[in-house]
Amino acid sequence: QKLSLRFQTYGAGYTSYSASFTEPWLGGKKPNAFTVSYYHSKYTNGLKSSDSLYASFIIDGLGFSLGRRLEWPDDYFQIYHSVNLQRYKLRNYPNIFTFGTGNGEYNNFSYTVSFGRSSDDSPIFPRRGSTVNLSLELTPPYSLFNNKDYSTMSAEEKYKWIEYHKWKFYGNWYSQLVGNLVLATKYRFGFLGYYNKEIGVTPFERFYVGGDGLSGYGSLDGREIIALRGYSNESITPEYFENNGIGGTIYSRYIFELRFPLSLNPNSTIYALAFMEGGNTWNKFTSFNPFKVYRSAGLGLRIFLPMFGVLGLDYGYGFDEVPGIPSANGGQFHFSINQSID
Repeated sequence: QKLSLRFQTYGAGYTSYSASFTEPWLGGKKPNAFTVSYYHSKYTNGLKSSDSLYASFIIDGLGFSLGRRLEWPDDYFQIYHSVNLQRYKLRNYPNIFTFGTGNGEYNNFSYTVSFGRSSDDSPIFPRRGSTVNLSLELTPPYSLFNNKDYSTMSAEEKYKWIEYHKWKFYGNWYSQLVGNLVLATKYRFGFLGYYNKEIGVTPFERFYVGGDGLSGYGSLDGREIIALRGYSNESITPEYFENNGIGGTIYSRYIFELRFPLSLNPNSTIYALAFMEGGNTWNKFTSFNPFKVYRSAGLGLRIFLPMFGVLGLDYGYGFDEVPGIPSANGGQFHFSINQSID
């Protein structure tokens, strides 16, 4: 069993706390991992709540998940279910989203099912095997049965209950070439869809590509930060919603890495890598082109320490200019923790 508690603050401007509990053997007979979690984050401008200029942005989240191993088609398969509820509450906070007036409440109630297979021979430095995963996250299609006219609604009304369906795939394949020299081939794909064309694709839950994947703004609107070395954070983002970059609805990323271990000590595994990768994001399938990607190459180092996990440092060079952001590509150093850049 595992209980996690966390608290962060920097005074009146920001407070965050979270708690989670995991029971790895629910029922006592099979490894069915059940987790319940809650988190709360509050951002303010530091004024008293009674002040007419007081501004706040509050996020609350509650989640339940259940994961278990499968015996069919073989023992390497797993399935994972989760139910999550998020609430975003704004008061005089107009700059956090690219829509609305900075007031109101937005709710996201979603169910996720994830089906995967993992046959890696090592969690830190795999030489052979693979990991593949396909997931679907969806909300109820509220607009299809509430008989409301969404064409005349304000953003606060339209997105009060967020609706979407979100498909994601990732795959890692490992091949031992010569000795301990390993080729890691990876692919990532994501698609965010809608139920009602009057609403279109939600501005929440979008994909932002570029950088190290460590940007701390993901929780603000449910965005997913997709790393792409050689480019600045979130720089590869299509302009779509009211001429503001709010992230893509489709993304694709290819990764090729040559890895060589410098130390295979279980308490301090170290390996060097050379990589080539490419990725992009789009707003609709008519513009989707899996071969039109922003390319980069570089070198990196990974160090595993039991106390910290996997720490990484990469230098990547982005070959392709990003329209409107002349400094987005070129030589970039990227720091990563665990899987943030993978």
